[in-house]
Parts: sequence; C-alpha cells; structure tokens
Amino acid sequence: MKFIKKMGFSLVLIFLLAGQLIPVLGEAVHATTASPVAADKHGSVYIIPVDQNIERGLQKFMERGFKEAKKMNASLIVLEINTPGGRIDTAEDIGTLIRESDIETVAYIRGNAASAGSYIALNAGTIIMAPGSMIGAAALVDGSTGNYVDDPKLISYWKSKMGSAAEINGRNRNIAEGMSDLNMTVEMPEIDYTKAPGEIISLTSDQALKVGYSENTAKTVEEAITSMGFSTDDVFHVEHTVSERIAEFLTSRIVMTLLLFMGIAGVIIELIVPGFGVPGILGITGFTLYFFGNSVAGFAGSETWILFIIGIVMLVLELFIPSFGILGLLGSASLIVGVVRAAYSTSHVAWSLGIAVICAIIVIIAVAMIFKKRGIWNRFILSDTLSKEKGFIPVASKESLLGKKGVSVTPLRPSGTILIEGERVDVVTDGQFIAVNTNIHVVKVEGSRIVVESIVE
Repeated sequence: MKFIKKMGFSLVLIFLLAGQLIPVLGEAVHATTASPVAADKHGSVYIIPVDQNIERGLQKFMERGFKEAKKMNASLIVLEINTPGGRIDTAEDIGTLIRESDIETVAYIRGNAASAGSYIALNAGTIIMAPGSMIGAAALVDGSTGNYVDDPKLISYWKSKMGSAAEINGRNRNIAEGMSDLNMTVEMPEIDYTKAPGEIISLTSDQALKVGYSENTAKTVEEAITSMGFSTDDVFHVEHTVSERIAEFLTSRIVMTLLLFMGIAGVIIELIVPGFGVPGILGITGFTLYFFGNSVAGFAGSETWILFIIGIVMLVLELFIPSFGILGLLGSASLIVGVVRAAYSTSHVAWSLGIAVICAIIVIIAVAMIFKKRGIWNRFILSDTLSKEKGFIPVASKESLLGKKGVSVTPLRPSGTILIEGERVDVVTDGQFIAVNTNIHVVKVEGSRIVVESIVE
C-alpha cells in the first residue's frame, strides 16, 4: 500500500510538472519555427535621392539633407541611388559625409550605382538593392575622351579608396578593387565567376546578395525601410529647392552652351555696334544666368562673381572711354577666366565654350556687315569730306597752266604774281629774281605750287 501511495503521489507530481512545462515548451517551439521578424525601431526616416551626376551640386544637396536629418533627430537616412557616376573627388567628400554621420545610413540602389556611385554606396553601413539594379563598373574614365585612364598612380589610388570603403563595412575588399582595376584577377566562388584581366566587375542585385555586397533585395524604398525595422509612417523626402532645380537646368550642357553663346555674342555686338540696347542686355543676362546656375550648383565660388563683375564693368567703360580696345580686351579676358573657373570642370566647359564661340563669331560677322555704318571702327576712320555743300571751296587744278606764257606784274623774289590770259596767278621761281613786266612761262606745277622762269629772247 505504501508503494502504491508513493507511486500515486509521484504520478500526481509528474502531471503537475507536465502541466507547467507544456505551455513553456509550446512557446519555445513556436519561437523557433516562426519566420524571423526585425525588431521595431523608432524615429523618423529621411530619404535623400542620389539620382544625378556626381558633382559639387549633388554634394551641397546631400550636405543639406544630412543637416536637416540631424536637426530633426532622424534615426535613419536612406540614400536612394540611381546614378551613372561622376567626379571621384566629389564622391570622396560624399563618402566622408556618410561615414562621419551619427545617423544610420542605408544605400537603396533602385537603378545603377555605377562608377563613383558604387563608392558612395559602399560607404553606407547597409546596401539594399532593387531587382534588376547594378553596382560596380568603377574604372576611371577620361571625361573628355571616354577612354579608360591608364595612369598607374591614379588607378592605385582609386582602387585603394574603393577597397577601403568596402572593407570598413565588412565586405570583400578584392571585389571592390576589381570594380576599379582592369588588370586584377578576382575569384567569386559564391556566384561561380572569376574576373579575368581586362574585365570590370559589375554585380546584379542577385549576385551582390550572394557575395555579401547587399544585405537584402527590396522592390521599393518603402520595403527597404521596413526591412530595416522602421515604420513608413514617419518618412521625409529631401527635395531639391526651386533654386537648385533652376541651377540643375541652367548647368545642363545644352542650356549652358546657349547662355555662353548669348553672353559672348551680345556683349561683343554691343561693343562693335555701340548704342547699349538689346544685344548688351541679352549678353549680360546670359552671363548672369550662367554664373548664377553654377554658383547655386556649387561649381562657382565668390571669385568667379568678382571676375564677372570686373569684366562687365570694363566692357561698359569701353563704350565711354576711348582706350583703343584695351579695356574691352581686359574685360573679355576677365569674363573668360570667370567662365572657366565657374564651370563643373575644364573639359566640361571646353565643349560648350568652343561651340558658343564659333556660333557667336558667325552671328557677330553677320551683324557687323549689316550695321557696318554704325561700327566702332568708324571712330578710327576720317570720313568727313570738305565739300561745297558744307561750305568748303575746292582748289582748282593748275595742271592746265603748264607751258603757258605770261608776264610778271610784281617782282618775283622768288614769289610774286603773274598775269596769264588775263588771270592773276601766284607763282614762284627756282630762286632767280625776275623784274616786273618780264615775259615768263610756266615750267612746273606741283599741286598749288606753280614754278616759272623768264623767257630768254
């Protein structure tokens, strides 16, 4: 009986313990079989588009976006990237901006993160790519020729920057270097591919995910935000300001060329055909819009405005102060230097400036021919005539007197007066003295100077 009682007590105890453990085990089983869910994170999210060429205008725009995000205590910055690349020095500055930010940053590649764009993406702590997007193809290219740069120093420098950006965020350094160096061999067993010399690495969204160059794939930026554990209820899009949009339009290659053409042609036409009218106003307007656009875009500094103002002042002074073109030349030189310094790059402005100059020359020549009577060159040409209509009496030619005979009516010492065919004429001799009433004849006529000699019988 005692044994049965003990067994009964033990069974009851076992059932009681089992009743307590079953819910716990159920929870444990539930926790291990459910799909993982990211922990909810609080705070606002700022989306900054990187959807243009990488240049100083983009850098200024991104700096403004990061400042706004910090000011509003944002918890996440999303760089929505779709860019063909651009200046590597600007990309480096943007990379520094990303690394030094206290706010968590994710690069969402919705299109292409090519060339310098891939460097920007690699500086972000997290990379999320849209299906069909691409990252890589970051070999240095000459902006004027489109050919690959073959300078070993530049290649080595850029390769090290790409590798460091990847390595700092735990990514394979060799793959980033293979994106920028044609001569490398890079093995990527994850995607069963080996980059051979002469090739450049560019990864699709699937390939990037497999080699660890992206953490996730998302069809939309909102999906990328939720995958990071943030809500899409507190999302802010950093938009370009009106002035930034205008600057983007004014600094496009075609518009910039038109503004330079308008500025050059207008100012020079106003100089060669004075009268400060429509050409002068159009010229100054063209240059003003050019410098304004490049200034807002971040290309032009204060020194370019100083050069512009000096150039315009000298050109205006040329209209009122005779300087034989010196002020005009100095003013033109000041404008040209300002135009070059204000541009995105020397090669960028050379193409536009060259076309603008050629077109301006054609128009200037046409205007000069049409308005040749009003041209500035008339200042250096004596066009006044001494006509009878203006009260001037022309001197009659004396050539007809050559060889004719007459008589002196005054002594010739050596000048005096003679009478020829009833007309008194002032004459001179070659130095001899001729008395009154001496027969003479004309031996030489030089303009108004008539030379006579006495007739020897």
